[in-house]
Amino acid sequence: MIYCFTVIKMNKIFQIEEIGNIYNDYTEKFGIPRQSGLTEKVISKIIMKKEYCAREYFKGIENFSHIWLLWLFTENIDITPKATVRPPKLGGNTRVGVFASRSPFRPNKIAVSSVKIEKIEYNSTYGTVIYVSGADIMNGTPIIDIKPYLPYTDCHPEASDGFALNEKEGTLKINCPKELSDEIPFEILSGLYETLKQDPRPSYQDDSNRIYGMSYNKYQIKFKVENNILTITDIK
Repeated sequence: MIYCFTVIKMNKIFQIEEIGNIYNDYTEKFGIPRQSGLTEKVISKIIMKKEYCAREYFKGIENFSHIWLLWLFTENIDITPKATVRPPKLGGNTRVGVFASRSPFRPNKIAVSSVKIEKIEYNSTYGTVIYVSGADIMNGTPIIDIKPYLPYTDCHPEASDGFALNEKEGTLKINCPKELSDEIPFEILSGLYETLKQDPRPSYQDDSNRIYGMSYNKYQIKFKVENNILTITDIK
């Protein structure tokens, strides 16, 4: 698929072409971490389109530990952009400008995430396959570019983070009955726990009796939250 946008000043149409897709256990928007780099145990793989899967495109990438992924908010591609949005971490009522946020309701549905390279494979079926951790991207999402992460310019420890949540660790403790946790393989369960720790609920919802549901991998997860403890109530 080719995505196009017009730059009126230059009177030209620029084409954005997906170069690959990312695949992981995040099968719906609800529950995906709000920022990249928060779930180190959730592994995603990037499979390139055949035009860009040759090893030559990635020569030297093994010298970098992290990369930037540019990708598209395809779930919001047809939604009208908004001048202001309501960030979940401000309670869902306070509005800020869309360019002061990372909201998907943007004029151009482009997003960026920093991820860690875990492994690079070269095989006869898919060519170059990159395994990464820390992605905040839904399964199947188109990737439109890959760039090396450069810590000496891309990392700014002194930067202010505005109204965003500034803690890397999640705020919730996870409680899951053994009879439920035994239903999921450990490598999937560890990623699920790490994701749930980040508290996927909108911050303006704090009803201890409410049962929430989310999809993860092939499982449907039900949970509730009380006193900063997230209890998984059902797994199917």
